Amino acid sequence: MKKAVLAILFASIITSCATTNRIAKDAEVSLKFLDEHVIPGDLMVNNTKVGGLSNIDYDAESNTYYFIVDVPKQARFYQASIPISNQKIDTIVFKQTTFIDTEAPFFKAHTLDPESIRFLPQEKEFVITSEGSINYEKDPSIFEVNMDGSFKDAFEIPSYFKATGEQKPRHNGVFEGLAASTDQKGFWVATELPLTKDGAKPKLFPTRSYARITYYDKDSKKATKQFAYKLDGISKIPWKYFAVNGITELLEYKKDHFLVLERAYSAGHGSHGNTVKIFEVDASQATNTVNEENLKKVDYTPASKKLLFDFKSVKNELTDKVIDNIEGMCFGPVLPNGKQSLLLVSDNNFNSFADQLTQVFLFEIDIQ
Repeated sequence: MKKAVLAILFASIITSCATTNRIAKDAEVSLKFLDEHVIPGDLMVNNTKVGGLSNIDYDAESNTYYFIVDVPKQARFYQASIPISNQKIDTIVFKQTTFIDTEAPFFKAHTLDPESIRFLPQEKEFVITSEGSINYEKDPSIFEVNMDGSFKDAFEIPSYFKATGEQKPRHNGVFEGLAASTDQKGFWVATELPLTKDGAKPKLFPTRSYARITYYDKDSKKATKQFAYKLDGISKIPWKYFAVNGITELLEYKKDHFLVLERAYSAGHGSHGNTVKIFEVDASQATNTVNEENLKKVDYTPASKKLLFDFKSVKNELTDKVIDNIEGMCFGPVLPNGKQSLLLVSDNNFNSFADQLTQVFLFEIDIQ
């Protein structure tokens, strides 16, 4: 018993060194939690079960939301409306299901595992990220589809992101986050985890775990700049010997300044294994690492980060006091008080691992 207590105390000490726990007082962004809405786990839309929602995006012109489904088979995205009144989500109405054309030649060489979606209002098309399947030597990808889900074009990714390259990305740890740049000329894409030669996966103790966030030019379809981002460590002891922490989504709110969503999971805690945080990130002084094959072999300045919001602060206000697998984030409509709204969504994995919730969260965001 004494050894067990000492082990727990030791784990608590090293965890505090590996994670960011204090809300920044000097941040230029503040977040206020407003509401949570749970989508029923048995909801069917156009003969498909609603679940696996890995990201959410919003088109202000049509007042329409888009949800991407994280599933290789029947890859699809939904259109929905989310009426908001009195700073609460009234309901969520799913209006249309669009299937991605998985028979396109591009997907023969690129396993489709959708993770994020962004709508391009001028082009009337979508940009989508896919993690591919590294274990099966299928590259991750960033591609465009038309409104009907037909394949249009793909972006060229650096060699170190390719499944058969020397660098070797981690399986299920590649292109997770996707953000349109504020000038609308390109996109930022975040890897969930470090590349194998860049550093270790986050652990309970401090590690050099740097993910890459890369800018892709919309016209050339090529990566032109990039910065390194240090991931927090694992927050909870994994009683069943599995734990992960990575970037699940990001948004650029002004040039080189971002909101970054980190989600950690530790097995053995039932439905309470997730730790989810939102950070304010400044990459204005970060080194451009786009041409670096191995971050361990070079000197660079990473982006700086400040903790804005920890979901554990509102856990008691959530359904079943559960912080689920939150993976998606978007700016929503302007609220009646003139403040910008922020919406997030959790991926319930279609309850394939345990009982999970599809939660949609509403925040008020204030940018100084």
